Amino acid sequence: MKRVLAGPLLRGMFRPWVRGASHVPAEGGAILASNHLAVIDSFVLPLVLSRKIRFIGKSEYFTGTGVKGRLKAGFFRGVGTIPVDRGGGKASEAALRTGLEVLRSGNLFGIYPEGTRSPDGRLYRGKTGVARLALESGVPVIPVAMIGTDVAQPIGQVIPKPVQLGVVIGEPLDFSRYKGMENDRFILRSVTDEIMYALMSLSGQEYVDMYAATAKARIAAGHSPGEVGPGAGSPSAPGGRRAPDVQVPGPPTVPGESSVG
Repeated sequence: MKRVLAGPLLRGMFRPWVRGASHVPAEGGAILASNHLAVIDSFVLPLVLSRKIRFIGKSEYFTGTGVKGRLKAGFFRGVGTIPVDRGGGKASEAALRTGLEVLRSGNLFGIYPEGTRSPDGRLYRGKTGVARLALESGVPVIPVAMIGTDVAQPIGQVIPKPVQLGVVIGEPLDFSRYKGMENDRFILRSVTDEIMYALMSLSGQEYVDMYAATAKARIAAGHSPGEVGPGAGSPSAPGGRRAPDVQVPGPPTVPGESSVG
């Protein structure tokens, strides 16, 4: 019910457009691996798809008190967020097991390989949990690029601005050739880099070969965003490849692409 009520409001605020929605299978498990620019990413992506997506979220999102806390908890539940305790050494294992349960039940599971929001709009190094999840589940990975959500909701801004947002969905990536190799760290890194390269190709973002959490710590220590990561020279891409020549996509202008309203 909360999703039904929130949907029209969010569509009216963001007038989302989508490209590549047909790449999402009509049934069966699949991983939607997305870049992460803002908290509202988890709210915008479900607006452009007919199937429900399950995400994981910090358990603190569901334990707030008062009217504000209850509204936040209800909103996160409404968009399919599953609470997971992300504190302690077994946090990533709990997230992995939750994701596997969702996928083995034939559902869509959304994940942000960067592990946290980008501090400056650039794409950061992916964590290998997404690769392990893909190899253990055997389902395809569908790359997803969120466009403009950081403009609508910059870091530190609670209420997003009503601007048009976009979603670009790429072709499914099949990693079945690596079946049974989920404990090989070199394979996990290779698979993760392939996923991040696909995200870079869809989003047009600059890539920084550093974890986003590390970049945030450096910025908090007084470094400017421009001092974090490579500042000069040839643009890089995941896995040491050359950066694709891609611009940040804009709203669709040709038949076959859609605007959700």
